[in-house]
Amino acid sequence: MQPSLTAILPCNDLDRSQAFFERLGFKLADGSPDDYRMLADGLGGQIHLNPAVKGWLVPGRNPFGLYLCREDVDELAAAFQGEVLGTNDPSDKPWGMYEFALNGPDDVLVRVGWPTRLR
Repeated sequence: MQPSLTAILPCNDLDRSQAFFERLGFKLADGSPDDYRMLADGLGGQIHLNPAVKGWLVPGRNPFGLYLCREDVDELAAAFQGEVLGTNDPSDKPWGMYEFALNGPDDVLVRVGWPTRLR
């Protein structure tokens, strides 16, 4: 096992959240229990989906955000065509990232990007 950091994301609907992250290339880990989903993308990204306490995640007021660093930004943006926040295309940002943003399950902000200098 390599040192890593895994996001644990509270979710109102585990099935809906899992389906969203599967579209981003994540797969359910073997042995993952039904009430706590462990997903990985095979590239070092890991996310655990945990049931939120009822009433804790208020629609439109989710304090969580995730940043997925992936080289295939354009391909992922195409897979989410019509769902990208702002313009429908990734763009180079002043902070040096080529990225786009999505409104994920339970209104979690999900940014997908790759350093501009590495493109």
